[in-house]
Amino acid sequence: MNPIVIASQLDPDFNDAVRQRLALTHPTAQLIDVPAGVPSDLPAEVGILLARPINVRGYVAPDTPPPGWPYGLRWVHLVSSGIDFYPRWLFDGPPVSTSRGSAAENIAEFALASIFAAAKRLPEIWVHDGQWQYSALAPLKGSTLGLFGFGAIGRSLAAKARALGLNVLALRQSSTPFEVEGVEAARDIHALFGRSDHLVLAAPLTEATRAIVDRAVLASAKPGLHLINIARGGLLDHVALLEALENGRVGLASLDVTEPEPLPAGHPLYTHPRVHLSPHTSAISTRSGEEIAESFLANLERFLGGRPLENPANLTRGY
Repeated sequence: MNPIVIASQLDPDFNDAVRQRLALTHPTAQLIDVPAGVPSDLPAEVGILLARPINVRGYVAPDTPPPGWPYGLRWVHLVSSGIDFYPRWLFDGPPVSTSRGSAAENIAEFALASIFAAAKRLPEIWVHDGQWQYSALAPLKGSTLGLFGFGAIGRSLAAKARALGLNVLALRQSSTPFEVEGVEAARDIHALFGRSDHLVLAAPLTEATRAIVDRAVLASAKPGLHLINIARGGLLDHVALLEALENGRVGLASLDVTEPEPLPAGHPLYTHPRVHLSPHTSAISTRSGEEIAESFLANLERFLGGRPLENPANLTRGY
C-alpha cells in the first residue's frame, strides 16, 4: 500500500499534534500543511483532505470547483459539524465526513451558561461599592427549556437540564424517540415557543429551516422568552427578533451566531440592551484540537480498514 498522505488546512499546532499521533500508529503517514480556503493545486499523492470552513467572514466560494478537482483525493473530512460553510461541489466528489458531535459538550455548556447568566442576572448583580440592592433571582428548577433540534448538542443539554430540575420540551425533524429520560415532545414549533422559558436553537441550517424562526413563530412565544441561538444565524429572522424584543415577546436573546458573520458595523443587535452577542465561539475550547483530532483519527482507522465512515455528510439533513 502506498504511504498515506494527508493535506490539512488546520493550524500548525494542530497539525503537529496529529503528526505525533500518526507517528505512533502509522509511521509512514505524511501530513502536509495547505492553505485554508478553496483547496487548489493539491499534490497528486494527497489522498485525504482535512478541511476547515470555506464560506466564512463574508467570503463565498465560486460555484464551480478549481481546475483538477478533486485531484487524487479519496476522502474529505470536515472539522465542522454543519456543512453550510462549504460549496456544493465539495460534496460531488470523494466521500465527505464531518466532525459532528466533537464540540457538542462545549456548546451545551455554553448554552447552559447563558441560561444561568439570564436567570441569575449575571454580571449585572455584581456590586462595586457599598450601595447594595438585593435582587430576587429566578430559579432554574421548575422552568422549561425548549430545544429546537435534538442532535448531539440537544441530547447533552437535555441531560444537564434534567439533572438541574428543568422541564425539557423538544422538537426534532425525525420521529425517533428522545434518548434522554423525561424529555417531552412538542406538538409543533408554535407550542415549543409558547411553553418555553429558555429556548435553544440547535438545528442544522437547511432550505427547510432557513428563517424558520420568523415573525409568526416569535408571536407564539411565551412573553419574556429567553432565546438562545448556538446553531446558525440563518435559522432566525433578525428583523423579526428585534420586533419581538421591543414588544416583549422575547425578553433576552443570547446569540452566538448571526447572519452574516460578523454583522455589519452599526447593526442594532450590537447595542441592544437585551441582546448578549458572542462571536461564534461556543464550540471552541482549550481542548478543541484534541476533540477534532479524535474525530478525524477514529474515522481514519475506518477509512484504512475499508469500513463505513462515521458522520457521512448529508446535504438534505444539513450535517
